[in-house]
Amino acid sequence: MQRSYRYRLYPSKAQVRALQGILEGHRHLYNAALQERQEAWRMRRVSVSYLMQAGQLKELRSFDAEMAALNFSSCQQTLRRLDKAFQAFFRRIREGDKPGYPRFKSRRRFHSVAFVYGDGIRLKGGRLYVQGVGRLRVFFHRPLPDEANRSQVVLKRTAAGEWYAVFQLERPAAQPFPHSGLAVGVDMGLAYFAALSTGELVENPRWLRQGESRLALLQRKQARCRRGSRRYLELGREITRQHERVADRRRDFQHKLSRRLTREFSLIAVEDLNVRGLARSHVAKSVHDAAWSSFLAMLRYKAEEAGSAVVEVEANGTSQVCAGCGCLVPKTLAEREHLCPHCGFTAPRDVNAALVILSRGTARTGWPHKGFPVPVRAGVAGSRLL
Repeated sequence: MQRSYRYRLYPSKAQVRALQGILEGHRHLYNAALQERQEAWRMRRVSVSYLMQAGQLKELRSFDAEMAALNFSSCQQTLRRLDKAFQAFFRRIREGDKPGYPRFKSRRRFHSVAFVYGDGIRLKGGRLYVQGVGRLRVFFHRPLPDEANRSQVVLKRTAAGEWYAVFQLERPAAQPFPHSGLAVGVDMGLAYFAALSTGELVENPRWLRQGESRLALLQRKQARCRRGSRRYLELGREITRQHERVADRRRDFQHKLSRRLTREFSLIAVEDLNVRGLARSHVAKSVHDAAWSSFLAMLRYKAEEAGSAVVEVEANGTSQVCAGCGCLVPKTLAEREHLCPHCGFTAPRDVNAALVILSRGTARTGWPHKGFPVPVRAGVAGSRLL
């Protein structure tokens, strides 16, 4: 399995200048390769491939001092990056999506360079050695797994000017953690971030909403400054850092919650949500703040490591069906409690939806019913439980 481990770098001022020079050289190579592809097709109707461009690297480095100073294999990775962009472009055309032709990269849009581990980059004496830069101080907040094969290292600069090293690892299949055999249903929401079929309600931290007052203050200060002045640029960097703090807090919360769920449960049933559609609705800001897609992606790969399973079920009607008897109980969005007039089952609206999701997940996978908080019965007249 492939995994990425990200670590913060603390380069000196001279090392920052060297890293920026490497980034700028790769940006020029990317743009030049893109221009070559465009002109070859426009003038001669020739489609330039990665192999054609990679074959020109040695000749290019013989007369271009900027290219000669860059690591050869990292230049190949930049050309592969452009080739992947074209492959994605042609794939979207075939699928009938909006294509999005690859475009030239400005300094604001080019933030990373990939190296093959052992060729111009390696760990040396507890630090990260980079060709042309030197040994960089790294904060290892968690150890790199010894059994993993280190294939690549991506040097990345954030919008706030911080530098990170992302190690691309090939890890053997992990031994699954011991599980109790219990299953759980998870209902994603906005009032609560998640409701579990066990009855637990996970609060929605609303990270962006919490930071909005600070962002508004900084933006008002910046609006009073002369555009392009030193103070204007300093406030712009602080606004960027504030956005990154929000993203870091969100990512930390989601990592911890997804890890806990995959350790405690053998089967996790979730809704097959149309997040892209919800992100264009009247609750778009809250949906983006909750970041359901990134959480579900974390849940899937952590479940793979833990030996548990994640199953997606139909999201239609989960909040309108009674988990106790399976009958339809229509509710408006303002009604936050589920009260079934048929069987008398009462629960918070989101917990009831999580129980329905759990029932659909176990029915789909054939998972044995074990440890459910309430009985779930299918086949009742008018039911859409399954």
